Amino acid sequence: MELIRKSKEEFAAEGKPYAADYDDKETVLEKQAEVPYLHFHSFDQQEWLQLTFSTRLGGISEGYLSTLNLGWDRGEPRENVCENYRRYCASIGSKAEKLVLSDQVHETTVRYVDERFCAGIEIEKKLKSVDGMFTDIPELLLATSYADCVPLFFCDPVKRIIASSHSGWKGTVAGIGGETIRKLQEMGCQTEDIHVLIGPSICQKCYEISEDVAKQFSEAYEADEIGQILQKGRVTGEGDQKYQLDLWAANWFQLKRAGVQPEHIHLSGVCTCCNHELLFSHRASHGKRGNLNGFLRIRG
Repeated sequence: MELIRKSKEEFAAEGKPYAADYDDKETVLEKQAEVPYLHFHSFDQQEWLQLTFSTRLGGISEGYLSTLNLGWDRGEPRENVCENYRRYCASIGSKAEKLVLSDQVHETTVRYVDERFCAGIEIEKKLKSVDGMFTDIPELLLATSYADCVPLFFCDPVKRIIASSHSGWKGTVAGIGGETIRKLQEMGCQTEDIHVLIGPSICQKCYEISEDVAKQFSEAYEADEIGQILQKGRVTGEGDQKYQLDLWAANWFQLKRAGVQPEHIHLSGVCTCCNHELLFSHRASHGKRGNLNGFLRIRG
């Protein structure tokens, strides 16, 4: 199964703000591992950390969840999900008991985590109502969940601090990317040192939204930015105007506004909906799907 990536030429032709620094070889599908996963060129260069992203392959889930569902509330036995986590963690050289799992609610709470929040042998989710996590403790495996929403992964190679945030449209318009940067600054990070990867998530072509959602973005972004974030789409039979939303651009502008250097904002260029046979997508499956996870850790 091949990975579909957006091209640099396509983004340049569309005048996207991230086009100049985009590398269409950024994302790699690692097929040789027992449980296949995605990894990313920009973070692979940071030898002190490891960032991987799950696919639908390599687990024991069946039916529309096949085969590597990592969501606790998707309708399958808990032990199946736990086994999927164990297999994935073993495949990347980590341990499931070192997982830090959060109950994401599409808000902007970003929390420092330590060993108290590790999942343990029973693989328990110990964080509630948290959409972002950061740490400076080696071997804690920050795990955040997605199925079209934008994964944001952060690292500061000077302070050796990492963060992972879940940014759907609600989190994006509310500013979770900027909030994560503020938390890292409180840890002593300088914005010029921070690198961010905008991970696999739904692209603008695949993401249709209603006018009320578009209005919230128009109120949150400058006029010159919104033209690259929103495009008018179809008009329904009832006369409702739809829009196509570029969450990648919205997060890029937000991170730049927070002080991250444009050349340090990396884009996976991988759409979950375009790659729905390889990755779970809420839109492509009409909600009948499992969950993907991003996994970020400082190597011990």
